[in-house]
Amino acid sequence: MKKQLSKLIQYILFPSIGLFIIWQLYKDQKADEILQVLKNDVDFKWIGLSVVLGLLSHLSRALRWQMLIEPVERKPRLSNTFWAVMTGYLANLVFPRMGEVSRCGVISKYEKMSFTRVVGTVVAERLSDLLMLVLITIVVLILQFDLFLELLQNNVNISGITSLFTSPIFYAILALIVICILVVFRFSSRLSFLSRLRNLWHKFYDGLQSYRKIKNVPAFIFHTLFIWTMYFLMIYVCFFSMNQTSGLTIDAGITILLTGSLGMLAPVQGGIGPWHFMVIATLKLYGIAADSAGVFALVVHAAQNTMIIVVGLIAFIVLPFINRPSNAS
Repeated sequence: MKKQLSKLIQYILFPSIGLFIIWQLYKDQKADEILQVLKNDVDFKWIGLSVVLGLLSHLSRALRWQMLIEPVERKPRLSNTFWAVMTGYLANLVFPRMGEVSRCGVISKYEKMSFTRVVGTVVAERLSDLLMLVLITIVVLILQFDLFLELLQNNVNISGITSLFTSPIFYAILALIVICILVVFRFSSRLSFLSRLRNLWHKFYDGLQSYRKIKNVPAFIFHTLFIWTMYFLMIYVCFFSMNQTSGLTIDAGITILLTGSLGMLAPVQGGIGPWHFMVIATLKLYGIAADSAGVFALVVHAAQNTMIIVVGLIAFIVLPFINRPSNAS
């Protein structure tokens, strides 16, 4: 029953939420009108450049991940790391956050590494991305405070968030989680199951602490900055693909990078729906008509996800081939 419920949520509920948001955003636009805009008003050379920049960001992510894995296991092959990253992105289109587990499984399988330690390195990597997102938020608040505040007021229930953090139930749940963790560590030496759980935690913690053992810190920082610069450029160059958005500034690109990233945090496959909503809402604040904003979001998101699907499927074909005994090093 639990497995059936999980599949229902995974394959029906989450995609339905995303598709419902898409329908709400595009219900007033006729399909033939959108096709006409795509045919006549979109310069796909810029969209193609955006896809190339996206691939560069994924390659850089693979190189950065290598740096985190190396000190706690050993340095994996770049080919395996890159294709693992791409299978992860593809898995995220099936189920939210499945990609993190999927790419760890690929590295663990083909590089014969501890799955738990590798998961820890991914968490460390995501903490680096979280830091970048915080820095981008600060930049946006400095450059576009009034606009960002208007976006929040129009689309976020601030009172609901405030009531959550003032609710005693929230703190009771938080306290219960802390107590459970303390119990696990207190009695782990007496119960075999808890002992195994504690061993897994130590392996995970080794991976999580991998950032402290990075051999080339400047290179790690460079790749972190490079990844997010590519994310920004993936959006910014697409402004030039349409006359309606070609006049938007760098400030607008940074703001959309932030709001689009927040949309990707929603538990929906590939951010389908929430990402479109956030980008369209932001573009409208910059004076872009709803129809043009909708087409922009549709094209940019579709292009990046098409690339992920194609390269991700190639990864599933390539990985077994390059890891045959005669090819593996």
